Amino acid sequence: MPFRSVFDAGEIQSEFENAAINTKFIPLIWKHLIHNPDAEFDQVPSLPSSAYLLLRSKFKLLTSALHSPTDSSDGVTTKLLIKLQSGALVEAVIMRYDTRLGKYAGKPRPGGPRATLCISSQVGCKMGCKFCATGSMGFKSHLTSGEIVEQLVHASRLAPIRNVVFMGMGEPLNNYSALVEAVHVMTGSPFQLSPKRITVSTVGIVHAINKLHSDLPGLNLAVSLHAPVQDIRCQIMPAARAFPLAKLMDALQEYQRKSQQKILIEYIMLDGVNDEEQHAHQLGKLLETLEVVVNLIPFNPIGSLSQFRTSSEQNTSSFQKTLRGTYNIRTTIRKQMGQDISGACGQLVVSQSDKRSVENPLLVDIEDLRVR
Repeated sequence: MPFRSVFDAGEIQSEFENAAINTKFIPLIWKHLIHNPDAEFDQVPSLPSSAYLLLRSKFKLLTSALHSPTDSSDGVTTKLLIKLQSGALVEAVIMRYDTRLGKYAGKPRPGGPRATLCISSQVGCKMGCKFCATGSMGFKSHLTSGEIVEQLVHASRLAPIRNVVFMGMGEPLNNYSALVEAVHVMTGSPFQLSPKRITVSTVGIVHAINKLHSDLPGLNLAVSLHAPVQDIRCQIMPAARAFPLAKLMDALQEYQRKSQQKILIEYIMLDGVNDEEQHAHQLGKLLETLEVVVNLIPFNPIGSLSQFRTSSEQNTSSFQKTLRGTYNIRTTIRKQMGQDISGACGQLVVSQSDKRSVENPLLVDIEDLRVR
């Protein structure tokens, strides 16, 4: 039987309770290991003797290893190739920003440089979105909660992580229990991330959305909508057949009623498919009863797999103006990051590339645009 990650909260809590060891020691173990990357269990101070034996026999400090970090040529993005205990590979992406860039409500923004981590929740993905490279892998396996948290541990050793977005490989709400447990770890000691700085993206798993706020109050929900009508959505997102648009919108209405938070709508711009003026009006009417921020995402080509083209800047700008001007919907256009290392939106598929490193220009982050 493989060792479990010491960051698998449910497993370590259960083992400690069965051995009559106080679970208050668990965050102390995590804190020591985070700040001492080369430490062994025996070097964690002030534990009961039975805890050392249990940890050595059933857990590993890290069940994954950072296989290789790859820096983008613009220096703002680093893609992490992470090897799991099973031998499978997943990817996470560090994106660096400067919160002082731009304005909020007409005033300068406070803050400074920091980083957002894009986390994977599965090896591959079963959703099969036709514009997404990860979908071409098919579904391989779920990540454990510890394997999810370990991505944050690896990334934190390269950059101070302030925000986490579950927008990497996999559909987070299809790995629901591991997602919930991982977020609880991230928001607790010693990580202490604010739920307001964590965003979970989904293609629209209705039954999971219906219980998400109860299980993880305060975090941010992003919905990969990508089309304003059901037939187009089914063409580019086969999983949408199981989650009709009408039922999804009802679920979002209820989620917003409970959470009182804006919802981020992700919309990938595909030339001639969903980027025309009629589509902008359809989208505006679909969303007019919700409080949302629409994030228009330039399509990132995925080589020979791609059957789509990127919308022109003119079409994207016109689409934004329609949503803003006619429907008063806050609409942003996502800055493209990490394309040259296949770390941009929709490009995460396990591959290795040469490491590059340059000075870091800093950008403003979408999470800062909307979580206030």
